[in-house]
Amino acid sequence: MLGYLAAALPSHTGAEARLLAVQCALRMDSEGQVHLPAGLLRGLRLARDPRPWNELEQARRIRRTSAASASIDGVTVARILDATVFAQCPARPDRRSAADWALRTARAGAGDPSLRLAFLCLAAHADSSTGRGCVETDRIAHECGLALMALVSMLDRLETSLSSWSVTLASGDLRWEM
Repeated sequence: MLGYLAAALPSHTGAEARLLAVQCALRMDSEGQVHLPAGLLRGLRLARDPRPWNELEQARRIRRTSAASASIDGVTVARILDATVFAQCPARPDRRSAADWALRTARAGAGDPSLRLAFLCLAAHADSSTGRGCVETDRIAHECGLALMALVSMLDRLETSLSSWSVTLASGDLRWEM
């Protein structure tokens, strides 16, 4: 899902909107409707910030319901407008599990949404038993919505979450250990 959203979202889409897009895509029902509880939005640190929603609406990926019904019992309701997302997702129980994992994992990336997104992307590409990963540097940068030089800076900022990282110049591969 991270790879698809990296390709589908405009390059200027911020980290908060990308984190929100992942949760929406993984939590949608068979009709493309998403119900996000206030607690989940607080966990993403997006409870009061309309900018990520606005970015996804401007990109024509999501449409929130009318203000009168959008916040029933502290739940924000939206509809996924990107029909291709339906083909990108595994079965619903697996998506729910992935959404919960992504939420918990993104919290480990500290307070900055860019750090949380970078940590989520690295964790998604790491071997869960060893915490080690190797993937093309430009792929991770693309999934994070960053230029390559910005990714290097981001990796340096993740020093408390990564025990090591390096880029192999010959292949362009990024290697890391969580």
